[in-house]
Amino acid sequence: MIGEFLRTRRRQLVRADFGLPPVARGSSGLRREEVAYLAGMSVTYYAWLEQGRASTPSRQVLDALAQTLRLSTAEHAYILCLAGYSAPQPAEDPVPKTVPARMQRLFDALTDFPAYALAPDWAITAWNTAYAALYPNVATVAAADRNLLWLLFTDPYLRTLMPDWEFTSLHNVASFRAQAGARLGDPHFCHLVGRLLESSEAFRAAWENHDIKTLTSRERLFRHPVVGELHMEQHSLTSPDPPGLHLVIFTPIPTTDTPSRLRQLLAGQAPPASIDDPPGQGDRRQ
Repeated sequence: MIGEFLRTRRRQLVRADFGLPPVARGSSGLRREEVAYLAGMSVTYYAWLEQGRASTPSRQVLDALAQTLRLSTAEHAYILCLAGYSAPQPAEDPVPKTVPARMQRLFDALTDFPAYALAPDWAITAWNTAYAALYPNVATVAAADRNLLWLLFTDPYLRTLMPDWEFTSLHNVASFRAQAGARLGDPHFCHLVGRLLESSEAFRAAWENHDIKTLTSRERLFRHPVVGELHMEQHSLTSPDPPGLHLVIFTPIPTTDTPSRLRQLLAGQAPPASIDDPPGQGDRRQ
């Protein structure tokens, strides 16, 4: 994985930014020997890194490559994680399938704000009534498919709901790769990525790009089939207890008519199903 990442980033560099002349038409990025020279290592060793033939590189080597390839902070942390220099979550620590009752109570208290929780593999492990009103399929999809990345690329409803689907899908793939880090080699994660590679050409193109981004808070626009456009702010939070859980909360932008549209949407809505309920049953656990 390190080799593929290095090769992708090398080819995306702009030669003019390094004071290098253009090369043959149709070529782009830096050559291997140029990266090796700038990073202070032999061409042979760098070629072996890209080909996956070298032993685990030292932290100093990766730091030098991060500087040479002008990696972002998230990309630098990612490549260190791949080589084992960060503290990845132990492989024996199972991916949580539910959230603590106290966290579900927090979501339920956010009556006017759509919210959901993501496990490290991006399975949606909890949500509230407001989110089920925004995205009804979350309560009816099979538990095995209730994964944000899977639904984003396989559920046509989300393409209609998100006018910026192309940007959001690319951003989420890059964020998933950054968060998953070294766990991408775990069987559970490999299975998810493998399913998506087989099922979605759009995911395959995004995945092969090897982008790395953090899941940041930002403004979002949803085009709901019942109440129309909803202008909201997406807040992304990380929970230390339990570790690895990611919380996403949407709040309406007060300068728009979204607060009233959300109230209209929530009027008369039945409570969503819990993670353990059969699809189509709306009674939540107490």
